[in-house]
Amino acid sequence: MDPINTLTEIFRHFPGIGPRQAKRFVYYLLNQNPDSLKKLTEQILALKKNIRQCADCFRYFNNSYASPNNLCRICQDSSRDESSLMLVERDIDLEAVEKAGSYRGYYFVLGGNIPILDKEPRKKIRENDLLKLIGQKGSRLQELIIATSANAEGDNTADYLKSLLAEPAQKYHFKISLLGRGLSTGSELEYADPETIKNALNNRHSQN
Repeated sequence: MDPINTLTEIFRHFPGIGPRQAKRFVYYLLNQNPDSLKKLTEQILALKKNIRQCADCFRYFNNSYASPNNLCRICQDSSRDESSLMLVERDIDLEAVEKAGSYRGYYFVLGGNIPILDKEPRKKIRENDLLKLIGQKGSRLQELIIATSANAEGDNTADYLKSLLAEPAQKYHFKISLLGRGLSTGSELEYADPETIKNALNNRHSQN
């Protein structure tokens, strides 16, 4: 396979990228000067070197903000509301909620969602890490907010989480909430504007 097709296949594995768009990326790169390509290559290589995952919420963050116990800035912030934990599918969803500025609790990044009829749902999300974190928080946790996208996969993930967390919720006496439908059906959280996210948070409803 020649370099153009090889790189096209790599880009096709990016989320939301089809074959035509992948090939456009390749031709765009071919039109760049060597310095620009060198800078791009350096930044890609720097990702693994300079970025790490938070030990609590599993979001990616810059090494320069790391604490001795490997926590991100949000998880280090003692001024946040420790009684609230929000579950999001991806880092980009966390960033969208933070940008809205209407939530002051902590987060947990699930690492994805659960497709309908998936035979091994626990492998699609960080199930064991989530249960471990909830156990660490214990009775300090008063509300767990399931903030999945308003589409079929997001709803399926939320249903799975409600079932998974029913026993911990009873044990530690916290309520489980879902975002209100300020989010239009079929939408992903990362594309929601700040006002929509605020409305979804304000209109969240308890599941237990």
